[in-house]
Amino acid sequence: MEIVVADIGGTHARFGIARLIDRRVVALDDIVTLKTIEHASLQTAWRAYAAKLGRALPPAAGIAIACPIIGDVLKLTNNPWVIRPSGIAAELELEALTLINDFGAVAHAVARLSGADLQHLAGPEGPLPGEGVISIIGPGTGFGVAQLLRRNGHHVVIESEGGHMDFAPLDSLEDRLLAGLRQRFRRVSVERVVSGPGLVNIHEVLQAIEGQPIGGVDEKALWAAAIERADPLAAAALDRFCLCLGAIAGDIALAHGASGVVLSGGLVQRIETLLPHSGFVERFVAKGRFERMMAAIPVKLVRHPHPGLFGVAVAFAEGEGREENA
Repeated sequence: MEIVVADIGGTHARFGIARLIDRRVVALDDIVTLKTIEHASLQTAWRAYAAKLGRALPPAAGIAIACPIIGDVLKLTNNPWVIRPSGIAAELELEALTLINDFGAVAHAVARLSGADLQHLAGPEGPLPGEGVISIIGPGTGFGVAQLLRRNGHHVVIESEGGHMDFAPLDSLEDRLLAGLRQRFRRVSVERVVSGPGLVNIHEVLQAIEGQPIGGVDEKALWAAAIERADPLAAAALDRFCLCLGAIAGDIALAHGASGVVLSGGLVQRIETLLPHSGFVERFVAKGRFERMMAAIPVKLVRHPHPGLFGVAVAFAEGEGREENA
């Protein structure tokens, strides 16, 4: 059968058509990425996707959304759309629907990805452990966190909002970062630092330290300058971003009791060659009495181009949260 798959984030809404056979995802095609700011709602973006395909969409869908799937109204942290779960099936003319969190979808993808789709980053070489908890994390417009629990050949995905836990500084520069962000936000969460906009926040603190005018830098241009090492301050901001990412990834692994960690998202893929030499690994491992345990945790990076779409297709195929004839 064919289903529509959608991955709704803060900046982009990605759509595709997945083909399922015997509870397995065998194809993922017709992928289109839309900017959420250019559409008023999920329904109008859905119609735009159908218009691009030039045909009627299948009456079944898996949709991943970057927010907790709780309550009568879903409000995305970094997206102005308001989504009412009880009305989605009728509005989109669906007979079957799976609705899950976006990083829950990535966790479902990790459960079924081949070794070729997971690039080694740190820790021991080899595949991810077949038993225990895998922490799934990743910076994007926000910061996603989920858990994949493997037991006796089966898996369970546990969704979370770990990106909204408090940011904990580890040195004097990060003390200044926290102090600066406290002046702008009621509380400073992890995703204020390790996310696309987080690089801008770090950069502004470095501007203040250097006595430069604060602000005035476009986020997209800053990321490009940082990755290309074209500007010293942008490069320094990215170095700090990687340090913070390593520390936070290690904290999450400790909190989850993880036997493996997987990083996902377009930002991570953009800096994948920088991460091994950036201080990420040292910060990940630097957990005092648990350093030896942390060093034994394999850390991988998702190489699949669309893990959210693939993962929500996996969730639908396996009956996760599905509503039939809604």
